[in-house]
Amino acid sequence: MSVSRIAAVAALGALALTSTPLSAQAPATGVDGTWVNPHGSVKVKTGPCGDKLCGWVVWASPQALKDASDSGVAKLIGTELLQDYHSTGQGKWQGRVYVPDMGRSYYSTIQQEGPNSLKISGCILGGWICKSQIWQRA
Repeated sequence: MSVSRIAAVAALGALALTSTPLSAQAPATGVDGTWVNPHGSVKVKTGPCGDKLCGWVVWASPQALKDASDSGVAKLIGTELLQDYHSTGQGKWQGRVYVPDMGRSYYSTIQQEGPNSLKISGCILGGWICKSQIWQRA
């Protein structure tokens, strides 16, 4: 084995010993940021919450605020819409999405479609029936 190959193997071994385990790493930075729904009525800031990914409402249109209020959500700004997502693969997440105007959380997946778009799906019946939206980076 050549000296350069031994050095490369040693460097990889040292990296493996000092790397943080996947379970302890923060969510991928590709999905961290502020995202706007297709209607332009809500903006959500995503980021780590413990070892999970979550998202909180940081802006809402007057109509979205009214719809949420009519459904019993007194304070939409700050509400955690994206709840406890964990990574299921490269650019894929699974968790729960809270729908304020329905007052319920649903099984959900997020798939990063590109650097500036997310496909967010909310599902019922154990994931058999889903509705999806493409959210854009704000």
